[in-house]
Amino acid sequence: MGEDALIAKRIDKISQLRARGVSPYSNNFRVDIGTKQIRDRFDSLSADELASLNEEFALAGRIITRRDFGKATFFHLKDGSGMLQAYISRDTVSEDTYFLLKKLDIGDIVGIKGRPFRTRTGELTIEVHSLTLLTKALRSLPEKWHGLTDIEIRHRQRYLDLLANPEVKEVFVKRARMVEFIRRFLTARGFLEVETPMMQDIPGGAAARPFKTYHNALGIELFLRIAPELYLKRLLVGGMDRVFEINRSFRNEGISSEHNPEFTMLEFYMAYADYHDLMSLTEEMFSSLALEIFSRAGISFQGNEIDLTPPWQRLSLRQALIDKGGVAERILDDPGQLIQMCQELGVPLEPGEGAGKALTTLFEKLVEEKLIQPTFVIDYPVEVSPLAKRSEKDPEVVERFELFIAGKEIGNAFSELTDPLDQRERFVEQARKRPAEEAVSVDEDFLAALEYGMPPAAGEGIGIDRLVMLFTDSPSIREVVLFPQLRPVRGK
Repeated sequence: MGEDALIAKRIDKISQLRARGVSPYSNNFRVDIGTKQIRDRFDSLSADELASLNEEFALAGRIITRRDFGKATFFHLKDGSGMLQAYISRDTVSEDTYFLLKKLDIGDIVGIKGRPFRTRTGELTIEVHSLTLLTKALRSLPEKWHGLTDIEIRHRQRYLDLLANPEVKEVFVKRARMVEFIRRFLTARGFLEVETPMMQDIPGGAAARPFKTYHNALGIELFLRIAPELYLKRLLVGGMDRVFEINRSFRNEGISSEHNPEFTMLEFYMAYADYHDLMSLTEEMFSSLALEIFSRAGISFQGNEIDLTPPWQRLSLRQALIDKGGVAERILDDPGQLIQMCQELGVPLEPGEGAGKALTTLFEKLVEEKLIQPTFVIDYPVEVSPLAKRSEKDPEVVERFELFIAGKEIGNAFSELTDPLDQRERFVEQARKRPAEEAVSVDEDFLAALEYGMPPAAGEGIGIDRLVMLFTDSPSIREVVLFPQLRPVRGK
């Protein structure tokens, strides 16, 4: 039977139910226990011990399976905590309840009241004394509901994915636990959680193509933020010495297994600290998070065992290119050869991009995927780090690190640039080099804030989605985002 015919059949059942005075979409049932709680309390009891109980319980959930045997019906009820078998006997329920039972289908949501017992096969089961229809489902659940595998359906119709694949829910439960732990971790160290604007008149804090929108009342074009960085730094100027935001940011760029145009970032800023302090804090955060989730300071990701025990490896960008990328030192000192090498490897630079960009491009091509164990790559060129403080030892590089685990960039941090004159020069240079579609004005208000004086500080951004990928052994960002961005299906 086709889907349209099934829907028509269920609509007819709704008409029959309403004619009998039964609401197909009722909200008059209250739950007092979940299926997991039933199992936790009674799984260890024998059939005789259960028979001696006089207690009745109210549960609700979705009918997942159903088996009819003459005057007896067994079905499995699935709620938010798990699944449990239920049993109804024609001889122990009212005529109205039996009529309702005959109109129920797999996928319907019901409330039941009854007591626990064990079947002849020993399965813990609820003997149903009363039955209430809460939601009549018009569409049938996917066949083999226990194993929905079509990736396109899973990501487009996450509700079916969650119903069919219990392990998917566990990914998002773990994600929530991770975010909650990070909040506790930072708050316990004196950080204050704040909120900054998602619509900005000047998109700043990163080099990326923004999404544009328009505010009718103000008559101005606005941008969805690409990062909260410049607003969080304003708070440092205002005397809020430790702040963090778990934020949604947006970049109008490609979609891949590691990129979604809407993503979640943790950004935090710490006055009177530098990038070395943040390396130590990050090591402590990640290793503590692993202990919280797995009870060990390590994770398994795509066949790799990753040890998060501090301290982690530290490599300069230059040394990483030599040691891991096999680039000769003489090439690193020759801008022309660097740019030529990029071209030979099929990653040519954009007009105006120089040796600094060539270094990071070669790093991405030759080194990044080799950094499996946690590694801080430090000391980046000034050219690609417009908001970072110059190194006092080498003014051509900045005090910046990127964190790599399992070949993926997980975090980016630096000692903050607090010199407003240097910052203005870098903003102007950055704006000059940006493609026309990314062109923005220099953020004069942020520069004014710096001119009032920002304390020495360090800040870091960590991609929550990628971090969850690591901690759930998920190969794609679509597995850790409930509703990933997909190309719409036309005609639907």
